[in-house]
Amino acid sequence: MTRFKTLGQFIIEKQAEFPFAKGELSRLLRDIGIAAKVVNREVNKAGLADILGDNGTMNIQGEGQKKLDIFADEEFIEALSNGGECCMVASEEHDECIHIKTAVSKNAKYIVCIDPLDGSSNIDVNVSVGTIFSIYRRKNFEDKVSKDEILQKGLEQVAAGYIVYGSSTMMVYTTGKGVNGFTLDPSIGEFCLSHPKMQIGQDAHMYSVNEGNYVHFPQGVKDYIKYCQQEDKETNRPFISRYIGSMVADIHRNLLKGGIFLYPATAAYPNGKLRLMYECNPLAFIVEQAGGKASDGTKRILEIEPTGLHQRSPIFIGNIEMVEMVEGLLAKYKKVEADQLL
Repeated sequence: MTRFKTLGQFIIEKQAEFPFAKGELSRLLRDIGIAAKVVNREVNKAGLADILGDNGTMNIQGEGQKKLDIFADEEFIEALSNGGECCMVASEEHDECIHIKTAVSKNAKYIVCIDPLDGSSNIDVNVSVGTIFSIYRRKNFEDKVSKDEILQKGLEQVAAGYIVYGSSTMMVYTTGKGVNGFTLDPSIGEFCLSHPKMQIGQDAHMYSVNEGNYVHFPQGVKDYIKYCQQEDKETNRPFISRYIGSMVADIHRNLLKGGIFLYPATAAYPNGKLRLMYECNPLAFIVEQAGGKASDGTKRILEIEPTGLHQRSPIFIGNIEMVEMVEGLLAKYKKVEADQLL
C-alpha cells in the first residue's frame, strides 16, 4: 500500500527549519491550502454554476473582473483573516492593502501578496488557471502595520507558491529550502506530496511568449525568438513554442519540462505588464529555488526595489542558459543605442 504524505504532515515536519516562526508560518500555509480547495471546487463546477463571465467591474489594473476573480479573492482573504497569522493582505484585485483587524491577528507576523486567480480570462474556455502567493515577515512590530512594510524586495520572501487548477490541482511552494509539489486527491480532500524536491527540467527546448505582440518587442527579444525558430541540429532547434496565457500554467509546465517564459516590455507597457509583487517575485523565488533564473532583462527580479504595490516589470524566467542568452541580446542592443548617442 502506498503511503501518502499530506501537505499538513509535510509542513509540520519542516517546521523545525524555521525556529523563529513557532508554527505561525506552517499555519499560514495551511490556511492558503484550505482556501485553495474551496476555489478548486468552484473552478471545477464553473460550467454548471452561474459564476462564468464578467462581473461588470474593473480592478486597479483597469482589467475587467470575472465572477470567479471576485470569489477567489474573497475566499483567500477570509481564510487569511480567520487564520490569525496574517496582519495585512495585498491583492491584485484591490487598489490598497487590506488590514486584517480580527482579535486573533492583532500580533500577526506575516504579510501576504496574492493574485487570487491568475489567467481568469481563460475560465470560460476551460483552460488551466491558478493562484499565486507570496509571504513576507513584518520587520517593525512597534507601530501599526503600514503599506511600506509590504514593499520588500523579493529576496525578503519567507515563502511563495502557486496553485494550478487543471486536469489535476497542484500546490507548489518554497520556503527557501527547495521546491515541493502537492497534488489534490479529491477522494480524501487532501493535498498529497507528489513532486518532492522539484528541479527545473533540463530539456530546455521550449519557449513561451505571446508572439502576437512580436512587432512591439525589443529587438533583443525579437532576435531570441528568431534564434528559437531557426533550424540547427546541434542545438536541437527549432525549439517548441508553447503559450497558454495563464502564467501559472506556463510556468508550471516549463518548471517540469524545462524552457523559458518571456513577457517583455512593449510600447503599450514600457515597464512590462506583469506585477512585481503578485506574479514576478513569487514565481522568481520558486524558479530560482528549482535551479532556474528570473530576470527583468537587466537584473535579477528578486533584487528589484519595489516602489509601488501594483508595480509592473518585464520578466524572463526559466532555465539559466536561456535567460542569460536573452539578457545578452538585450544588452547588445543597449550598447548599440548608447554608442549611437555618443
